[in-house]
Amino acid sequence: MNQPRVQPLNPPYSADIQAAFDRVMPPGMPPLKLFRSMAHNPRVLQRMLAGGLLDHGSIELRERELLILRATALCGAEYEWGVHVAAFAGKAGFSAQQIADTCSGRIDPTLWSQADQTLLELADSLHASSTVGEGLWQRLGTHFSDEQLIECLLLVGFYHAVSFVVNGLRVELEDYAPRFTA
Repeated sequence: MNQPRVQPLNPPYSADIQAAFDRVMPPGMPPLKLFRSMAHNPRVLQRMLAGGLLDHGSIELRERELLILRATALCGAEYEWGVHVAAFAGKAGFSAQQIADTCSGRIDPTLWSQADQTLLELADSLHASSTVGEGLWQRLGTHFSDEQLIECLLLVGFYHAVSFVVNGLRVELEDYAPRFTA
């Protein structure tokens, strides 16, 4: 992998940066390299953290993580994909085959429920064309409310932006995070 373009900050951090890290990181876990890299611009770091959708929203954790894994895989953002696999894949109940499938060029429908398949199609469609066709929108509507679909759209877009940042900065992979499997 290429060298990071922006080296992550090392402690000690300023009080406001430390407070931001404390809000988003589990107790005892050091801040992610992404956050430490973004800390070179505290305003942008604060805005990014404030705009995150990792709180309890209108969709289930499994649905959220499925969209994140697919969006980051499509963008080639191995850093972000691996962090989410490490932190959430177990909680979301994904099998090893399903995790690997999020990286594949063609999704295996036998691994996913109908609702999951529509979410994967949504991530694929937004990545490919920045829009959602009417047929897919109708299928999504059989599984998700308008409130949930708005969250899904923003989630995919947000993780495209995160992918652009980790890829553009060449954020070094976290040692504990899995690598792409497909």
